Amino acid sequence: MLRSVCLYTGSSPGANPAFAEAARTMAECLANAGITLVYGGGHVGLMGEAADAALAAGGEVVGIIPRDIAEKEVQHHGLTELQVVDSMHHRKMAMFERSDAMIAMPGGLGTMEELFEVWTWNQLGFHAKPVGLLNTAGYYDDLLRFLDTMVEQRFVRAEHREVLQVETEPHVLLKRLGDSQAIAVDKWMD
Repeated sequence: MLRSVCLYTGSSPGANPAFAEAARTMAECLANAGITLVYGGGHVGLMGEAADAALAAGGEVVGIIPRDIAEKEVQHHGLTELQVVDSMHHRKMAMFERSDAMIAMPGGLGTMEELFEVWTWNQLGFHAKPVGLLNTAGYYDDLLRFLDTMVEQRFVRAEHREVLQVETEPHVLLKRLGDSQAIAVDKWMD
C-alpha cells in the first residue's frame, strides 16, 4: 500500500498545457487516495501546480528543498511540511526516504537525474520501491525508444527496463505502482 509518493517534475511549466493538467490530475489522484505527495518544495512550474492541486484537494504535501534554492524565494510557503536541507544530495535522499514509490513526470535535467538515480538504485538492489514514469502527451516517447535500444544492445536487462512502469494516465500509473512486486535480478550480464 502506498502512503507517500515522490513526484519528480519540472520547475518550469513546459510548452504544452497538458503537462500542467497532468501535474494537477496526478496530485488530485494522490490526495483523493490519501497518499502524501513528496516533492522538491518549490512553488514554481509543474512542481508548484502539483503541490497546489494536492493541497486544494485536501491532501498532505511534504516539500524538501535545499537551502540555497529556498533562499532564492522559490520555496512553497503553504505546504503541510517544508524541510530545508543543506544540499541537493540531502534533498534527494530525504525525498527517497519519505516515499513508498517515485514518479517522474515531464521535466528537465533534474527530473532525469532523479529518475535515473532511483531506478539505478533499484537495479543495484539498494531498494525495491516502485518507479514510474507518466508519459504525458508523448513527452518521453524518444527516451522510451532509447531505453529499448539499451536492452537490445545488452546494456540493460529487460527485467530492469520493466521496473520503470510507464503509463499515460495518472490513476492507472498509481494503481500499477501500488500493485507492483519487487524483482530480484542480478544487474550484470554474461
